[in-house]
Amino acid sequence: MTTGKEPALPAKLAAHPSVRAVLARRRADAGPPPVLDAARLRELCLAAGADDVAAVSLDHPDLAGEREYVLGALPGTRSLIAMAFRMNRDNCRSPARSVANQEFHQTDEQANHAARSVVQALQDAGHHAINPSVGFPQEMDRFGTDRIWVVAHKTVAVAAGLGVMGLHRNVIHPKFGSFVLLATVLVDAEVSEYGQALDYNPCIDCKLCVSACPVGAIGKDGQFDGLACTTHNYREFMSGFTDWAQTVADSADAADYRTRVTDAENASLWQSLSSPPGYKSGYCLAVCPAGEDVLGPYLEDRKRFLDTVLRPLREKRETLYVMPGSRAQEYARSRFPHKPVKEVTGGWRPPA
Repeated sequence: MTTGKEPALPAKLAAHPSVRAVLARRRADAGPPPVLDAARLRELCLAAGADDVAAVSLDHPDLAGEREYVLGALPGTRSLIAMAFRMNRDNCRSPARSVANQEFHQTDEQANHAARSVVQALQDAGHHAINPSVGFPQEMDRFGTDRIWVVAHKTVAVAAGLGVMGLHRNVIHPKFGSFVLLATVLVDAEVSEYGQALDYNPCIDCKLCVSACPVGAIGKDGQFDGLACTTHNYREFMSGFTDWAQTVADSADAADYRTRVTDAENASLWQSLSSPPGYKSGYCLAVCPAGEDVLGPYLEDRKRFLDTVLRPLREKRETLYVMPGSRAQEYARSRFPHKPVKEVTGGWRPPA
């Protein structure tokens, strides 16, 4: 944002045609509005492709933990614009996880493009704004020492009133349920009206996410085993890749490597390296019936819902990746005896 004061410039610089054009434009332009109109901002975001949007001040008490990272990414940030993007439910629920992963990545791409479009419009209006990545890439130079994400999209969305965090650690939107991906735009202006946190929880307490998780990462009491989730669902991301690289290094030769890694695992890892990496599960999101647009089939016939949505995922034969001696290992073996369980290190560094 400009201050409105004429800058003191050396004569040679002041005489440059580009400089003269900029200064002339400044004299004629009052500059960007210090406060963004909430209604016009919403129209801008919806036109860019978002399905819902709300803004929240960086001074919101629930964003205290975000402040350092946000200001490090965009000094002068005053507001955060949270946007939600719908995913196609049947794609996410398919036992063919290539279908689900395609949906995740397509929506991710849509969200990044929309957020970038919003930033471009704000920039053209004279504001400073950025759109941190919806998913990856992240700040991998901080991996293992600090958080790798620039802004916590879920924390921002909840503070802005776009939903409430569920047992499965996904934001549940009141209309679209768990089938949303989130994006955040940082901007150096206030907004005329900020979103308000929901006064109810869209979660219907069905516990289907608990039942669907193959490694027991989600507890009925609200506990969450993040390491179990990361080790299995994110097998081909970050630490899982490190674990695979260590397996290659530890193998004596190709024959030894093939005793450690199956052909299917090898092909799956190649696919994740050549395309966006694939999630191994995500079943907690797939089975969630919450949200006004989602809830109908569950209310009409719960048995059919369980038979057509939950059961295929529970009965699918697939390898479950667990840390040796972990609760996840015990849970997987006892609750899903038909699913092969494989011990992995998770790629984490051993204690010094």
